[in-house]
Amino acid sequence: MIKGINHTIIELSETGNEYYERALLIIRPAYASVQRAILEEEARKMLKNMDAPSILRSKKGKFRLLLLCAGCILLGLMAGVLLR
Repeated sequence: MIKGINHTIIELSETGNEYYERALLIIRPAYASVQRAILEEEARKMLKNMDAPSILRSKKGKFRLLLLCAGCILLGLMAGVLLR
């Protein structure tokens, strides 16, 4: 906790997202009076819909492209052998 700062914080242990184990959300002062259950429900929805971090998405995309290229090369080699 930082001295002199007073914020409403929601901690979610179960995020419903495979990438994130726990989340701490700082609520804007204008919405601090909203019921905590509503804020937690909305936070869970938001976290559940979050995608993989961009570094994981880019690695996954490169790997798929590599597999596609390797598959095309293998098909070309097989076609070349069969047409001989």
